[in-house]
Amino acid sequence: MSNYKMNWKTLISRDSQRGRTNVKIVGDLRTPFEKDYHRILSSASFRRLQDKTQVFPLEKNDFIRTRLTHSIEVSSFARSLAQSVSSKIIAEKLDYDFGYEEANHISNILASAALLHDIGNPPFGHFGEDTIREWFGRNLKEIEIQIPLELDEYCKLDESCSNITKKRKLNQILTKQMCEDLEMFEGNAQAIRLVSKLHFFIDENGMNLTYALLNTLIKYPVSSINIDRNSNDIRYKKMGYYFAEQDLFNNIVESTGTKDKYTGDVYRHPLTFLLEAADDIAYCTADVEDGVKKGFINFDDLLECIKSIKDNNLQNNLRDKLIYFKQVGIENNYENPEIYGIQRWIVSLQAIFLNIVSNSFIKNYDDIMNGKMKTDLFKNTEIEEIVKELKKLATRKVFNSKNIIKIEIAANNILSFFLENFINAFLYYDTDLEEDKLHSINQKFIDIISDNYLHIYKFYSSQYEKIESNKFLVFQYKLYLRLLLVTDYVCGMTDSYAKSLYQELMGID
Repeated sequence: MSNYKMNWKTLISRDSQRGRTNVKIVGDLRTPFEKDYHRILSSASFRRLQDKTQVFPLEKNDFIRTRLTHSIEVSSFARSLAQSVSSKIIAEKLDYDFGYEEANHISNILASAALLHDIGNPPFGHFGEDTIREWFGRNLKEIEIQIPLELDEYCKLDESCSNITKKRKLNQILTKQMCEDLEMFEGNAQAIRLVSKLHFFIDENGMNLTYALLNTLIKYPVSSINIDRNSNDIRYKKMGYYFAEQDLFNNIVESTGTKDKYTGDVYRHPLTFLLEAADDIAYCTADVEDGVKKGFINFDDLLECIKSIKDNNLQNNLRDKLIYFKQVGIENNYENPEIYGIQRWIVSLQAIFLNIVSNSFIKNYDDIMNGKMKTDLFKNTEIEEIVKELKKLATRKVFNSKNIIKIEIAANNILSFFLENFINAFLYYDTDLEEDKLHSINQKFIDIISDNYLHIYKFYSSQYEKIESNKFLVFQYKLYLRLLLVTDYVCGMTDSYAKSLYQELMGID
């Protein structure tokens, strides 16, 4: 690794895909990063999060968190972390490129990134992501498509496919990266695609957000073919962008300076560590609180978790607080003193987490800025174990409960139905074989798709046709974009819409 060091003047890049007008409205003193925040808040994509699962799919209890309320909580934690870290960088004179202006900017960037961090997730929570991955893992090697005869010279058909119909399976037509994009489907990569293309704000550049914000969102700055789950470097855990957004990714990392131009290495944006920590704090505590409210987790479960803390002082402090808050509930004759105590304890736990995470960022500041930080900010801290144990508790008691499992089976049926029928409908859409191969039922499924998704497909496929003369590569890329079109449509659904559309199409009252 080189001695490359990122700097804040570049990291806080105001660049965007289209560029922004220089015309200033009288009285509008907002920075580009504050404008990003308001642009997100007013978007339909953000509002849809109110009907997307956090933990409990299709939950009707208004106490339980949705993706929207979760994202707002993460935004609050992220802003708090930005303020805490900023004050320490300035007070300790860690970086002369960082002052009060930069502090204000990163506070707004992190607050915005947190609002967006789950915006690419499909309906039904993380199980929705798993369903999409598994579906493509099974079907890319099973579904066949006929190759137009005039492309025969480009196809280089395998002997097993050299038949009169000139058919090939999808994974024989698409590149390895295109296949991996679908088989390793990731909500993080979908978020970048949504805000940069699918959300039609003015044109085909999505929300046209600043590159500083977009780079903060990219938790894993690698493509699907560079994932390495055995690596000890957190960058390689998942993919951060699709092949379709490769050029955008390059523009982002070059503009923000997270790419070392001498070695070609791409590092995490420093703010990404804080965004990830804010998300972890929110969901490892919120999932437990929701689990308690639903009756899956009890007081003794949390006492057991506290035992995992190696720091005796912290362990005793948290245990005593939990017991004390419950006692307060008893003394005040609250209906459920245990729930009262747990809710108060979680608030105090979040404050402890925020403080320790900000200290961890400062402790690892040089490694973060040099791209050498390979772990999250909880690693080697006194709260590392309890964070893990809280996540395990939620998985064991909540996600593996029979009620959730039943709902996830239903969610699998719904999403699999959509993928099967919409993918089948779009196999020959916008090809020379469309007239012969597109059956009436397929056309009906196509007609259901929003015009916006069809427009984005046509715009970017035509852009590719203008720069690529190889007809097979054009055929291949357009097929890839059509498959992404279907995942775009499915991911844009809310839980309730997916359920109701499925019932309509299946003729279920």
